[in-house]
Amino acid sequence: MDGLDDIVEEFLVESHENLDQLDSDLVALEQEPDSRERLSSIFRTIHTIKGTSGFLAFHRLEEVTHIGENMLSRLRDGALALTPQRTDALLRMVDCVRSLLASIEAGGGEGDVDVSAVVAAISAAMEDRPAPAVPRPRAEEAAEVTVEVAAADEPAAPAAARPTRRKAPAAKAPAAAKARAAAKAPAAKSPAAAKAPAGEAPVAEEPAATPPADGSPPPAPVPTPREEAAAAPEVVTEPEPATAEPSGQAEPAAGQADGAGQVRRAVAESTIRVDVDLLDELMLLVGELVLTRNQIVQYVGRSSDTDLVRASQRLNLIASELQEGVMKTRMQPIDHIWSKLPRVVRDLGIQCGKSVRLEMEGRETELDKTLLEAVKDPLTHLVRNSVDHGVEAPDARRRAGKSAEGVLFLRAKHESGQVVVEVADDGAGIDPARIGAKAVERGVVSQEALNRMSPQDVLQLIFLPGFSTAAAVTNVSGRGVGMDVVKTNIESIGGTIEVESVPGQGTCTRLRIPLTLAIVPALTVECAGDRYAIPQISLQELVSLDAEKAATAVEEVGGAPVYRLRGELLPLVRLTDVLGLTSDRHDGHVVIAVLRSEGRRFGLVVDRVINTEEIVVKAVGGQLKAIGLYSGATVLGDGTVALILDVQALARRALRTETTERQESREALLQAAAADREAERMLLAAIGGGRRVAIPLDTVTRLEQVRTEAVERVGNREVVQYRGAILPIVRLDRHLGAYGETEREVLEVIVYSDHGRSVAIVVEEILDIVDGDAAVRSDIDDMGLLGSAVLGDKVTELLDVRAAILAADPAFYSTPAPAGSAPATYQEV
Repeated sequence: MDGLDDIVEEFLVESHENLDQLDSDLVALEQEPDSRERLSSIFRTIHTIKGTSGFLAFHRLEEVTHIGENMLSRLRDGALALTPQRTDALLRMVDCVRSLLASIEAGGGEGDVDVSAVVAAISAAMEDRPAPAVPRPRAEEAAEVTVEVAAADEPAAPAAARPTRRKAPAAKAPAAAKARAAAKAPAAKSPAAAKAPAGEAPVAEEPAATPPADGSPPPAPVPTPREEAAAAPEVVTEPEPATAEPSGQAEPAAGQADGAGQVRRAVAESTIRVDVDLLDELMLLVGELVLTRNQIVQYVGRSSDTDLVRASQRLNLIASELQEGVMKTRMQPIDHIWSKLPRVVRDLGIQCGKSVRLEMEGRETELDKTLLEAVKDPLTHLVRNSVDHGVEAPDARRRAGKSAEGVLFLRAKHESGQVVVEVADDGAGIDPARIGAKAVERGVVSQEALNRMSPQDVLQLIFLPGFSTAAAVTNVSGRGVGMDVVKTNIESIGGTIEVESVPGQGTCTRLRIPLTLAIVPALTVECAGDRYAIPQISLQELVSLDAEKAATAVEEVGGAPVYRLRGELLPLVRLTDVLGLTSDRHDGHVVIAVLRSEGRRFGLVVDRVINTEEIVVKAVGGQLKAIGLYSGATVLGDGTVALILDVQALARRALRTETTERQESREALLQAAAADREAERMLLAAIGGGRRVAIPLDTVTRLEQVRTEAVERVGNREVVQYRGAILPIVRLDRHLGAYGETEREVLEVIVYSDHGRSVAIVVEEILDIVDGDAAVRSDIDDMGLLGSAVLGDKVTELLDVRAAILAADPAFYSTPAPAGSAPATYQEV
């Protein structure tokens, strides 16, 4: 945009932003055609573009916005009703305006963009005549060229609302310096401006506007200030310097004192536009400051100078606050890219013959501008994919018992230092059997390999290059290009993508994206004498094993090392093996960094852990990037360079090296470990008199608390009403002769259910859940017990659950459940 002067450049920026909002407003207006507030907002936006384009001598742009303004005026006055044809005509006008703006941006003029067909379509829509065929430009082609850094929630005033820029002749725009100087002139010193030529744009909707030359009705009178504020609080206008108030008094200028002596600041002065390159430069400088801060803090940590330590702490605080402030200037709400999607969904729904409603949650969720631009195209593709592939046609939805209108959900939220974005639909879902069959047909996988894959693994096949299940190639899908690019783009910014689907109910695609790429917290580790950084976003925990424990805890499954972490087999990857190095640690000690990627966990074995610190991510050269193991580099606090490990690449390498035998062996061991773990887990409870009992966890359905006054009696037996059923109660202290505390307001209850019947086992206190596999056991028992064991360094009695249940309900195991008994489906503890 070197050939454009400042005023045209600002006009283009603001007009692009207004058009993005227009797309969203017009689609929303179609759902609420009687919304006067939205109609007024759309009218004012088009009015502003029309006025400024006339001032800048963009005649075709003025022509198409003028005819659109006429239709909007009639819609707002109630002379016309909003119909699908008129909505289409208005959207075509927006596309045409966007094309004209793109031409102006590229060459400084309107180029060869033809507006006659759009003008004819709008005229036909106003007269209820059939619309001529109009080529429709793609709405996604417009590109953002700058970023607005706002200090307040309100947007800056449009370019046409700034009267000082109206003083220049139409043939040549004024220089930026003169325009800014003219902006400071008081309103009272510009009486001649009240007689502005007809070709100049008005500041706002003036009551005595000149009727249009085409004979159409003039725009409606401007609403009163109170109506204006109530109808469209988001539109910002400045006081008119050209026209005096009827009372002879002008509004106070920005920065002047009002009647109460308060200094007023115009909303336009509370925002400033900053070039993206300048923000990038500031971010680089802050990154260098963080590196220097890390080096100073590390050096001062070895010093005993109190004043130096205090100064370094102050530097640390200021650098952190400065870093946070600069990063905030780069943060933008995700709604900046979501605002275009209602139009995409509407147009694609019409093209595919489907009715789709878009619902969005978390529009205010903020993300770094660089990442926001990186996810724009993948997110648009996922939305198009859901409308095209996910949501069924209306007839098919009715046959499936669904409403004819499909629903597409967009959700965004912050979670654990990431932004989670979900694209979900209530469509037909993805059938793993169909995906698998297509994969075998195309030779992507063999039938034997497919038989060993889980349904979740089969779903991951949709991310393979060239994979598509579309029956025919259309302008929407079927080319085999898309989901693999989506995954590649998301992973290139350190994110991950997950797919969950239930056939017949819908599909959810979940993106996990880091908040920023510039400065991230990381764990620094050492391997073969070199240091590496692991982003903490992928780190779950650290495990350190001494030589004795490592000799038995690390096992071999099919030739691959695994570690049994709390009963789950964790595949291990030795960083030395991946890098082709030799470890310098020979004491047998093993350090494992437990990482998670693409929904699966693995352990990365390193020599030692150094510390955690914030690192500044630097790009690596092409040769290092081609290796596929490094996502960047950084300078540590002591000045040494460390490479940043690519966790996704390590995970793929780790899982790819697993042979079929290893996979089958590991899955079998996992199932056996899960079964053993469930069988050996014990619930510890106190029953009074210092005695403790252990109850197998697989016999426990729920843990509840019941107030004493809720206990009732049936004959000599205690019962309690529970979830619409009557449960018999057994008090373990009385059953086992412990007789603990009798006066309790709240009873701790263990609910046991089986075959439709339930009982409530009352204990004094729930203590813990422990593993019983390594316990020292004894056959010393008593009535109601199965023996004893040492659990938690104390002798614990093993409860005979069957005997306790029969004490409460003698018919529990012999008769079917009576009507109204509690169901046995409560499986959470």
